[in-house]
Amino acid sequence: MLLFAVGLAGILFLGLNAQPTSTVVLLPDADGRTGAVDLRTEAASQSLDTPFASATSTSFGSFVTRTENAEAVRQRYAQTLAARPNMPVSFVLQFEFGSSQDVTPAFQPVLQQLLAALAGYPAPDITVIGHTDRVGSLPDNDRLSLQRAQTVRDLLIQAGVDPSMITIAGRGEREPAVPTADEIAQAENRRVEINLR
Repeated sequence: MLLFAVGLAGILFLGLNAQPTSTVVLLPDADGRTGAVDLRTEAASQSLDTPFASATSTSFGSFVTRTENAEAVRQRYAQTLAARPNMPVSFVLQFEFGSSQDVTPAFQPVLQQLLAALAGYPAPDITVIGHTDRVGSLPDNDRLSLQRAQTVRDLLIQAGVDPSMITIAGRGEREPAVPTADEIAQAENRRVEINLR
């Protein structure tokens, strides 16, 4: 009986010291696709590549894995999921050729969408990035792209967006939406991207 009690005490000791230390659950993207994540401890490694798969590390460095369905994960981690920030969203505005002021007529609907989306972000961060096509010199296009970003920033501020939420940048012709040869006036490249996160 003493041996049984000592054995039971040893199992209980190991059980108490092998408590989970952290859990990772792989969630699918909004479009249902899932990437993969590799987890490592000093003692083990584990890959997750299935939606709603999870791995819990123990204090011994091993992993306990499982796969649940979406509803079970939502119930188990409801508070954590509710605290997640909204996914970033992006908006694109086009400019007239050579202009840093003439935003295409699509600005008003984009502005309304952005203002509506802002309500879902408790601490919003807006990045406004200007771009140009490949007509003109690099320095001129750098300057024009930054001026386009500044124009959109000013319009957002006029619409009531807090200036402290907005950062701007100009990329010139370096990141075209549609790759072209030099000196090609491609309308899709004369744009400003507004990224909200």
